[in-house]
Order: sequence, then C-alpha cells, then structure tokens
Amino acid sequence: MTSPLLRQDGISLLVVLVMLAILGLSLGLAGSTWKTVVQRSKEAELLFRGDQYRKAIESYASVKHGGASGMLPAKLEDLLRDPRFPGVVRHIRKLYKDPMTGGDFELIKDPRYGNRIKGVYSSSDEAPFKAGGFPQEYATFANAESYQDWKFIYEPKQPQQRRPAGSGQQPPASGHPVFQGGQAN
Repeated sequence: MTSPLLRQDGISLLVVLVMLAILGLSLGLAGSTWKTVVQRSKEAELLFRGDQYRKAIESYASVKHGGASGMLPAKLEDLLRDPRFPGVVRHIRKLYKDPMTGGDFELIKDPRYGNRIKGVYSSSDEAPFKAGGFPQEYATFANAESYQDWKFIYEPKQPQQRRPAGSGQQPPASGHPVFQGGQAN
C-alpha cells in the first residue's frame, strides 16, 4: 500500500484548472484594456473630424460672395465643392464618417439661416473617457454624458443679410484656408 503523500491522482488536473482560470482572467483583462484603447483612439478621431467640419463651415461662411458673407452650407457636399463658384473651391478635403458609429454625422441646422448646417455631432450614446482639457471652443464637452453632447458648431456672428455691393464690409478673417483647385489660397 502506498502512502497518501505519494499519490498524485488529481493534482495535475487541479494545476491545469488553476492555470486555465488564470489564463481566462488575463485574457479578460487584456480584452477590456484593448476595448479602452480602441475607444480612446476613436474619441481622438471624433475630436479631429468634428473640428474639421466646424472649421470648414466657418470657412464656407467667411467667404464673401455676391456682396454678402455669413451664408451657411445647405449640405455637407457644399463644403467639398462650393456651389457658389464656377470653379472648384473646397473648404474640406473629404467628407468624414462618424468614427464612433461608422455612419454619417448627425447635422445641426439653424432655423435662423433657412435650416442650413451650422454643425455636426455623433449619434453614439457611449460615455466619453475624456472629461476635461478641451480647447476653449469645446469647453462645453467637459463632463458630457455621451458623445451626442459633443456638438461641433460654428456659430455665425449675426443672421445672414444682404449688403449693398461696394459697402466696404469685409468678411471676418477666419484664418482657415479656402482650397481652390487643389491649392490653398
């Protein structure tokens, strides 16, 4: 008869089960960490793309055309090729998708300007990781409950109005280039 201390029936099985449990926990932690990394990357991309739209809308509105400035685009495609000019005038290089959903951005329209577009936002209801440290124009994003609260808006200074030609009024300097024929002016 062998001593109970020398018998090892089941010890190997117990070691394998403990190792599988440790491996499962490790993979679970790695998976949640990877999800966090991916969401933070998408969040940074949302900030970039939304800002590109806001700047493009500002550029579109700052262009003086027909004696007036301050007109907002009717559709996002107008930012790609400004219909107010016979040649190609671009305010944005391409139309971006919402990185949080993979779909189109939701549009923010202004009824004071004939329901023209003044901004965009994501339709994602996920809670953002970033809760502070935003640039001044996006200070309202701090402590937002979801990405839907991150609204990238260009707010015109005054409602659109026609000025007589030669009135000496200049459009506001936006500091953003207008792309014409593939080159920045």
